[in-house]
Amino acid sequence: QVQLVESGGGLVQAGGSLRLSCAASGSILSISTMGWYRQAPGKQRELVATTGGLTDYANSVKGRFTISRDNARNTVYLQMNNLQPEDTAVYYCNADRVYTLDLQVHDYWGQGTQVTVSS
Repeated sequence: QVQLVESGGGLVQAGGSLRLSCAASGSILSISTMGWYRQAPGKQRELVATTGGLTDYANSVKGRFTISRDNARNTVYLQMNNLQPEDTAVYYCNADRVYTLDLQVHDYWGQGTQVTVSS
């Protein structure tokens, strides 16, 4: 009933920029926190950035990435600047504590979008 649709991934050269977008749709009453996670081959999924009033960034991206949110559209963005090869991963959108009209609360994930940074 709730779906997260991501866009903006792609291939860039080191030092380049990308802007990821993720929109949540469905019978949503509210979302507590939205954020981005990433997973590289052979590695565990890790936090990139989250926002729910307060923001939190992984140390590896702080100063380069910026997360923002449009609450009216249930959309979260990730502006990624000065991308490096180690940023290569599948990036997943997350919506935490999503309240729906049937009074249920669940956590949802997007399908993931590939970000590849060449050197």
